[in-house]
This record gives sequence, C-alpha cells and structure tokens, in this order.
Amino acid sequence: MVAIQGFEGSFHQIAARQHFGAEVAVLPCATFAGLVQAVAQGRARAAVMAIENSIAGSILPNYTLLRKAGLRVVGEVYLHIRQHLLALPGQRPEDIREVHSHPMALLQCADYLGQYPHWKLVETEDTALSAQRIWEQQRPGVAAVAGQLAAELFGLELVAADIHAEPHNYTRFLVVMRPGDAPAEAQPTKASLYFEAPHAAGSLARILTAVAAQGVNLSKLQSCPQPGRTWHYFFHADLEFDEPAQLTDTLDALAPLTEGLQLLGAYKGELNYER
Repeated sequence: MVAIQGFEGSFHQIAARQHFGAEVAVLPCATFAGLVQAVAQGRARAAVMAIENSIAGSILPNYTLLRKAGLRVVGEVYLHIRQHLLALPGQRPEDIREVHSHPMALLQCADYLGQYPHWKLVETEDTALSAQRIWEQQRPGVAAVAGQLAAELFGLELVAADIHAEPHNYTRFLVVMRPGDAPAEAQPTKASLYFEAPHAAGSLARILTAVAAQGVNLSKLQSCPQPGRTWHYFFHADLEFDEPAQLTDTLDALAPLTEGLQLLGAYKGELNYER
C-alpha cells in the first residue's frame, strides 16, 4: 500500500504507478500531513509526496514535514503534468456549460478555457475528485479538468486533450519510507539532506564551496524558515554525484561547516525527464 495525497485518479496516483507499477494499491490521504502519518504509523509501506513544480515552485510546508517525519527518501519521480477536458461519453465542447477543477488546474488551462467565455468555471478541491463527481452524478453538460487516469477510472471521455498552456510542466515527487523498511541502494546517484548554516558572514558560501570541491552537483537548495527563530533558516539540499564515495566525502566536508546536518536518503536519481 502506497500513500498518496488527494483522491484516486490524481496525479499523485499516476506518480505512484510510474514508480511502483500500474498494479500498486494506493491509500488516498486528504492532506500531506496525513500522508506522512500513514507511513510513520505503518498503514502504508511508502508514500509518494509532491515536493516541487517546474512552474509553481517548491511546496515549502512539505520540506518541513519531511524534516520532522523521520522518514527516508528512497526515490523520486518526475511527472509530466498533462491536463485534459473530461466529460461523460458523447459530450462535445458545444454541450459544455460548466468546467470543474482545482484552481491551479483551471489557471494552467486558462488560455484554452478562455476560448469559451460562456463556460462557468467552478473551483474544487481536487482534479480527480471533480471527474469522479461527474461520473457519480451522471452530469451531462459538466466537464472536469484532470489527468488521463481519472478518465480511465471513471469512464469519462476526453473532450479535448492537453489543454494546458505550458507544455513543459513537471512535478517532482519524493518516494519516502520508514527507515527500517527502506532498501539499501547499492549505487545511489542522488541524495537529499538538511543542514543549518551558522549565522555568520560567509558561512553559506563556504558550504557551497565545499560541495563544489567534491565534484558534486547541487541540483536543489531550498531555504525554509525556522519557527520560533526569526530570520533563521534551515536548508534542504539535493546533491547529484557519480560515485557513492563523493557523497561520503561531501558529508565529511560539511560536518564542521554546518549545524544539524541530516541525511534524508541516498537513492537512484530519475533521469527520464526534460531538463
């Protein structure tokens, strides 16, 4: 069982299938906090958790959740976000009166939807749930903006495919497990970690120089506020490397330069996406 945020047919479920296979069973969770708890409590053996989007940027609360959860990062998924207009079979654009979806999905498809100014746009909490409700309520004249999996699960047809404005829209998901369940990766090529930089001039520059000296690519550096310590931050970093020894040497180099250094996991980085 793999925990996902959202409902069946969501992009989280598509990401779970991409990583674990099409037959993977999923445990839908209403919130990201619930997703983390499902794994920590053993109700799910793993979770797929969105962490950043190529257009909208980082999901900052998820970095804090990840830091506090005590889970291990064991993989990642880069998912191409493709939005489609779905409706009951036989519906055509001229039959549509309303379009339901998550506000972000509606925004991503604003150019296409703007061609039909008479359509009423209805914001909902989830793309896939919008599709499910159309199927459950058998509502002709109502369409949803959602992914291909939602169409397959709920017997809807694509009124229009790929209606998103930005063709290079990707969401990155992290795959997490409890430390005792996480398999050892013999040849990791990527690692996620946290650290705090001392509140002194040049401290972050020295940290970055130490990473570069090991021939490691710093593919992500995200600052996150520390609650209770105004203008103090911890940093999430993703490192890409060719040999595991580079990660070991990098951690050794960072130890005297950082505070609270925490390795979240070393795993095989995914390369099947457009850079």
